[in-house]
Amino acid sequence: MKKILLVEDDKRVALALKTRLCSVGYKVSHALDGELAINMAVNSPPNVILMDINLPGMSGLDVAARLQENKQTCLSPIIFLTASKQRGLSDRAAELGAIAFLEKPINSAKLIEAVEMSYYSTPECFGKKPRHKGRKQVH
Repeated sequence: MKKILLVEDDKRVALALKTRLCSVGYKVSHALDGELAINMAVNSPPNVILMDINLPGMSGLDVAARLQENKQTCLSPIIFLTASKQRGLSDRAAELGAIAFLEKPINSAKLIEAVEMSYYSTPECFGKKPRHKGRKQVH
């Protein structure tokens, strides 16, 4: 079963996303903040991370940067989620290697498509080869 780490501080949004993803066969773990997300990802690296940008404590962008620095988590693809209309967020997410950037409210079909696409991406991690064999690079 494919494992997803959902990092979302809004419990209602998290429940809706988790319910949708579980209904199509994914195993979803949930973290309410960045520190917990980092600990969960290090202890059990997910196949993909769904990351809200506006989190308590540290932003999802900061969490992603820290995950990129960790050899256990740097190859986990990240899909960013946000309700923010702030300019430059998608560019910053792309710099961190995001495979998708979805604006809230999240369209279920686009979410599932992005998650499926993540299984064909090849994240880079300090020149190391991906641990996800058989993936295709998606641009």
